Amino acid sequence: MLVIHFLNVELNKDILSEFEEIKKYIPQREPMIMVSELISATEKEALTKLFISSDNIFCNNGLFDESGIIENIAQTAAAMTGYNTISNNQEVKKGFIGSINKLKIYNLPKCKREIKTKVIVENIVMNVHIIKGTVWQDGNMIAECEMKIFLEN
Repeated sequence: MLVIHFLNVELNKDILSEFEEIKKYIPQREPMIMVSELISATEKEALTKLFISSDNIFCNNGLFDESGIIENIAQTAAAMTGYNTISNNQEVKKGFIGSINKLKIYNLPKCKREIKTKVIVENIVMNVHIIKGTVWQDGNMIAECEMKIFLEN
């Protein structure tokens, strides 16, 4: 069921932002940018893509490592928040990972391929966003977790 929803979101949306424009939504800069495209974004969820190049700093022995997956999920959340704040004529806030819970990595994604990441905001308490992130490659879920992300005031 989740796979169908995930794929339908992608098929029915235009790309909101490609690599160069993403830089205005997230604070990271090369070589730490782990989002290639922002496919869709609402106040509660976002979908991104990342093409994992062989020279990506998290690519080791042909696989994208655990740290890269976590950073990709966090940057998907940042892109969602940044897109929404700019759309509302506000300034983008920096976010910091407060905790990572229920992290499950089923497979490491292959480099020289693409992953898709979906983030859903489960709750917001003051300046803390509690999100659930899922990462997919070739239609298979490869990782999932919950994160608490603290936004700067």
